[in-house]
Amino acid sequence: MKLTDVLRPECIRTGVVFSDKAIALCEIAALAKRSPLCKHISEEDILEALQERETLGSTAFGGGVAIPHCRIKSITDFVVGILSVPEGVDFEATDSQKVRLIVFILAPAERPNAHIRLLSSVSRTLQNPKQVQKLIKAKDPGALGRDFIRYAGADIPLEIQSPNSLLHVFVQDEHIFEEILAALSGLETGSLAVLSAESARRYLAGVPLYAGLAKSKNHSVCRVIIAIIEQRLDNEIVRRIEGITGSLRECSGVMVTIQHLAYTAGSLEP
Repeated sequence: MKLTDVLRPECIRTGVVFSDKAIALCEIAALAKRSPLCKHISEEDILEALQERETLGSTAFGGGVAIPHCRIKSITDFVVGILSVPEGVDFEATDSQKVRLIVFILAPAERPNAHIRLLSSVSRTLQNPKQVQKLIKAKDPGALGRDFIRYAGADIPLEIQSPNSLLHVFVQDEHIFEEILAALSGLETGSLAVLSAESARRYLAGVPLYAGLAKSKNHSVCRVIIAIIEQRLDNEIVRRIEGITGSLRECSGVMVTIQHLAYTAGSLEP
């Protein structure tokens, strides 16, 4: 999928002023309706879908950025739009900052995996404060769209191809686990799952012979990320994880294993 194909020029506006979040969502729905892909869906239905998603938690994730998104049964492809709001609008962000840049995504309901990858790609792009500031200052919709595509990269891979690998990431630190999961969520995966496990130390503590050693450290909970990935992504996986942990050969509390698979079939819901 090319970002240039799903970023709709008719859905880009600059210098918008919103009095509150409710008005912002109404205007986003109206802007999305401009796309020919939304000709068979009403503005009210788009707004309802956006509002339903916001009830699960604000799509503003800090730094003056929000990514309202929802799934729509009646559209056949993604509709992505951008609005700059220089004066800001309260979007109930986790850091309490006003949102000054909004990127919205309308996704086909039957393409949840692609939705996740697109959302991950957009969110990574908007985590760069300098790039966000430049986007907010764009003078016209054309410049805003071109800059956004340049920062995000034109292509977002979607198709799963063989041969595949089986990835396990064992993490004993909750904060690092969340960072690693976010870093991996945008990759091409046939399936991605998380298991909660406990260190064997907890059980060894009940064995008299090992009791002293078993109680010597606090790591008892372990998160395990399991994914099916293309073998060509093996090095990229390690690079992303080491971008968070540093060298895995010198890291304690995180372990990564990658095994090449002879056969895979089926998938899991995200």
